Amino acid sequence: MSDKLKVFIVDDHVIFRNGLRTILNKVENFQIVGEASNGSEFIAVLKHTDTDIVLMDIKMPVMDGIEATQRALEIKPGIKIIALSMFGDEEYLQEMIRAGASGFLLKNVTRKILTHAIEVVCNGGNYYSEELLVLFTKKYFNNNKKEDDDLQITNREMEVLQLVSQGLTNQEIADKLFISKRTVDGHKSNLIIKTGSKNIVDLLVYSIKKGLVEI
Repeated sequence: MSDKLKVFIVDDHVIFRNGLRTILNKVENFQIVGEASNGSEFIAVLKHTDTDIVLMDIKMPVMDGIEATQRALEIKPGIKIIALSMFGDEEYLQEMIRAGASGFLLKNVTRKILTHAIEVVCNGGNYYSEELLVLFTKKYFNNNKKEDDDLQITNREMEVLQLVSQGLTNQEIADKLFISKRTVDGHKSNLIIKTGSKNIVDLLVYSIKKGLVEI
């Protein structure tokens, strides 16, 4: 049985898909298992395709990445999805996260960052392009959060928050801090609750805006 990570590419631009395929085919532990030019094509074959992770364009004809992400997770709840974005797509990122995406990347991403992001997400973490996260923070930050004075973040929670912002997986954070993966999950949940955030990306946006972390 192959232990390669099975990747599916969904994007309406043939040249971009070809480029991604060429890059990922050079990585030993990755295997391209399918491609689609829109969300509808992808959903049509998903049930019969063994896939670990999907690189999903956001804006596509017929069915966009947001709807495709929602439907994909209904069909295969364990599948991981990374949104592919251009500058100017920031308004759609929160919708992709709400739909269930585990991260987002710029389309001009380097091979090193792309492969790292895929590995992080497949290992249960989240990965967000630094440039897009900063833009997202500046443009779409929701001010309906708790005031700094109300926050009672522990030193350990701050350590976890800093490592989350660096794109480390829960297991990597656990290993680095000599704690269990379950404890990391608990700290992340506490941080989300304490800051009034909705999810990890909302937490990171809040943390950047308030100067708790630097990207």
